[in-house]
Amino acid sequence: MLFVSLGSTSGLRAADEQLCIALRRAGASVEMVGVPAPAQVRTMMLTDLAWARSARAAVKRGLAAHAAHPPRSIIYSSTTAALLWPVPGAIRFDAPAAGNRPGRHGLWQRPLERARLRAAPLLLPWSEGGLREASPRAEQAARALVLPVAVEPSGPSAPAPARDVAAITYAANPSKKGLDRVLAAWRALRERWPPARGEELLVAGVEERELERAGLGGRRGEGVRALGLMERERYRALLRRARVFVCAPRREDYGIAQLEALADGCMLVTTPAPGPYAALAIARGLDARLVGDDLAGALRCALEDPLPGYAQRALAALAPYAAQTIERLVGEQLLPRLLGERAQLGR
Repeated sequence: MLFVSLGSTSGLRAADEQLCIALRRAGASVEMVGVPAPAQVRTMMLTDLAWARSARAAVKRGLAAHAAHPPRSIIYSSTTAALLWPVPGAIRFDAPAAGNRPGRHGLWQRPLERARLRAAPLLLPWSEGGLREASPRAEQAARALVLPVAVEPSGPSAPAPARDVAAITYAANPSKKGLDRVLAAWRALRERWPPARGEELLVAGVEERELERAGLGGRRGEGVRALGLMERERYRALLRRARVFVCAPRREDYGIAQLEALADGCMLVTTPAPGPYAALAIARGLDARLVGDDLAGALRCALEDPLPGYAQRALAALAPYAAQTIERLVGEQLLPRLLGERAQLGR
């Protein structure tokens, strides 16, 4: 089978590689077709068009290379990868692009995305919330298999790391991630503390100069440090040292960063957000005080009055995301459905 990987972010690339490995372990022959990044353009509509055209060309090359033995199935990773598909296939997605393309930003994408979701032989949403956003109709839900991204601790459980970092956040898209709200809450909290306390908020995924351009740059004494883009191993190592992962997204398509933070022992402080936010219900169940619009108050609770046993209960709540669970789902349910739902490659 062909796996069409848009790979526009490191998180998507990691999720795609993870699923390909699980399919191969289940006995499938899988070739990942990477989609070359197109040249940058100015609008969201043109960006989606450029990526969709690049994906179409990549699929055509993949099919031509295997013309003698055509693949039995194709998986398109993201609805954007499937927008201009040359042949139908299964679509894997965290959330429909329509949720991120309001108004004029998604004028041509939204109707075409709906058509592709109707035509796909199999839908593979990351979460139940993603499925509800994409396919409210019962007949489309019957063609779906919820397939989460596996999330596990990134390091050994013992010895426990020293939690010497107060808080960390991930803000590769500062506006969408609500970094302005996170920084405001952090500054409000620091006003309560003596100057010698020296706690820091680490901001991963964004450079200091980007914060300054957005009017979010730190000022001396505020305990905010931008780390820029980081290698995955270094970032997860910081999660293992942090007491709190804090975020205030304006929309959350899935929340892989939050799930990884929980897996690595952080308490999750977050505001509610629209979208299929998979970690939100887990966070509420672990400590409802840490979820709400009063972000500064939730941060104070986490840092000054943490509930005992939070990390252990978080690992138990993440059991459905364990790699073994996902691999079993791939072998027992996904692969049989992919082989039974042959894409009509000749049409």
